[in-house]
Amino acid sequence: MIKADFIVIGAGIAGASVAYELSKHGKVIVLERESQPGYHTTGRSAAVLETTYGQGDPAIYALTKTSSIFLENPPSGFTDAKLLNWRGKLYIAPKDDRDKVIDRYEKLIKITDDVKLVNREEIRNIVPIINDNYSDLGLYLENELADIDVHALHEGYMKGAKSRGAEFITNAEVLKISKTNVGWCLETNAGDYFAPIIVNATGSWVDEIAKMAGVKEIGIRPQRRTMVVVDAPEGILDIDKWPMVVELVDTFYFKSDAGKIIISPCDTSLSEPCDAQPEEIDVAYAAHYFHECTDIEIRKVEQKWAGLRNGTKDKYPALGFAPDADGFFWLAGQEGIGIMTSPAMSRIAASIIMGEEIPKDIRDVGIDLSIIDVKRFF
Repeated sequence: MIKADFIVIGAGIAGASVAYELSKHGKVIVLERESQPGYHTTGRSAAVLETTYGQGDPAIYALTKTSSIFLENPPSGFTDAKLLNWRGKLYIAPKDDRDKVIDRYEKLIKITDDVKLVNREEIRNIVPIINDNYSDLGLYLENELADIDVHALHEGYMKGAKSRGAEFITNAEVLKISKTNVGWCLETNAGDYFAPIIVNATGSWVDEIAKMAGVKEIGIRPQRRTMVVVDAPEGILDIDKWPMVVELVDTFYFKSDAGKIIISPCDTSLSEPCDAQPEEIDVAYAAHYFHECTDIEIRKVEQKWAGLRNGTKDKYPALGFAPDADGFFWLAGQEGIGIMTSPAMSRIAASIIMGEEIPKDIRDVGIDLSIIDVKRFF
């Protein structure tokens, strides 16, 4: 049996980031059931850092604000890539939703100066393909959103953890978990492992791991999200300078990416934990919404995929030691914000696991840890 100080189950962004932080304190082993880390949600995310996400929700703001500092200026040697590529964000809405646009503006102006109402002509100047009939009032935030290089961030966490002795074991599905007086024994198809502390960072599978360990489940809610990639319209230049375009109530969004356009219908279909695949109806919805606001008919889909967003009932992350099992730590429920908040979440998690005070920069932002404490589900 191979022993460690900490065993992290799951090598997606949550597992890799907490392994990075815990490797500063002891021996870490990360167990991943797939043949490659980040195969599911992490590897399928078109993630962004959005500083106004949640429209000022104090907990989300604190996690995002402190994470943005790391993402903007990662530690020396973490990565050679630029983790953030800043762009704007343009909210559009059908003409009948003018009141909703104004209401959103009044909320956003309280938390950022970088928001303005834009009329039909200004919308077309910002993103020329949006038609005149769809939206005659929108919101433009010029510097509030950045694309995240998910691959570079994930690789940076793993590389950093490995440099301090952490091991990432792939093709290591956990088959059995047993509690002893001094820790946890895990049987996998890649061998047996032991640690006094295990971290459940398995995304859609967190409740299955909890059940296997005899721990109360928290009711995770995996939801499918579909992405479609299409060619840019002929004759349209400089699309990579466009902001991300988001329908005001999250019906759909699209953004440019390396000369292509990524579209999502923002589907939230409940799913069992699985290797999510796109449904044709959701691909069709993506094409429909894009046509509705641009008049551009999509004749060919270059690429399509789906991933699972894993949320809790109250849509806040669930973090902390399970009150019904010593040494079982939850790192779950990062629905839609897991990648952009991974720097803060992993540092908070490591501090709690080590019995240390939460880092000062996170405390100074004013986070209320009770909001994300897993104990609220027990």
